[in-house]
Amino acid sequence: MSTNQELSLKDAIDTPLPEIDIRYGEVGLVQVRIRTTDPGTILDELTRRVSAAPHFFRRTAVCLDLSAIAKTPEVAEIRAVIEAVRRAGMLSVGLAGDSVELEAVSSSLNLPILSRFRMPTRPAPVLEPAQAAPTTPELAPAPADSSVSTLIHNQPVRSGQRIYARNRDLIVNAGVAAGAEVMADGCLHIYGPLRGRAMAGARGEPAARVFCQEFDAELVSIAGVFRVFETIPAELAGKPVQAWLAGEDLHFARIGA
Repeated sequence: MSTNQELSLKDAIDTPLPEIDIRYGEVGLVQVRIRTTDPGTILDELTRRVSAAPHFFRRTAVCLDLSAIAKTPEVAEIRAVIEAVRRAGMLSVGLAGDSVELEAVSSSLNLPILSRFRMPTRPAPVLEPAQAAPTTPELAPAPADSSVSTLIHNQPVRSGQRIYARNRDLIVNAGVAAGAEVMADGCLHIYGPLRGRAMAGARGEPAARVFCQEFDAELVSIAGVFRVFETIPAELAGKPVQAWLAGEDLHFARIGA
């Protein structure tokens, strides 16, 4: 190896990595759509609706959707709403609604406008037994080539990991661990135990379905409508199950029963 080559190799080894990276990524947020700015009413409703599965919503980042309110609220009103959301156990990290009217409120509260993350094809109910699903920390996106109709993942999906099939179905030929998340814009097929979170129709496709070989899910969502499972119904636990959406209701049934 020449001297110049040795110096280049040494420089490459000694060059430290940058202290920060800035990258675009997929963002999934629970969306809290309010139709009142009364903080007491909001606190009571949120507390009631999340009480069945509080650990799923504890310190969950949420987008506060103001689009159902006829007139943009005053800053003081939104501060009170944000405090009510915090007392219910969640953290407001952004606003959604008419971006022009929200500019002043957004600036005063130092919160971004996240309207662009809203599902474009259908509104989702907010924190009913069904809702947009919470986010997880790690993201493994599908390849950018959307000409392939199915993404096939052959490895177990471990706790804290997220697999996302953009514009296609997702097939997982292994198990999905508790704390893991699998998500597809189309259908989900899990040929193994499903113990984590499964989200089909992630961009609002209501015809998407979830199929799994062994059902023990923490959460199942289709087109933003979800159900959290604290206890799996005995007739579904460990069985091959499919889930589908009818209107605003999620349905579950054993496969081949």
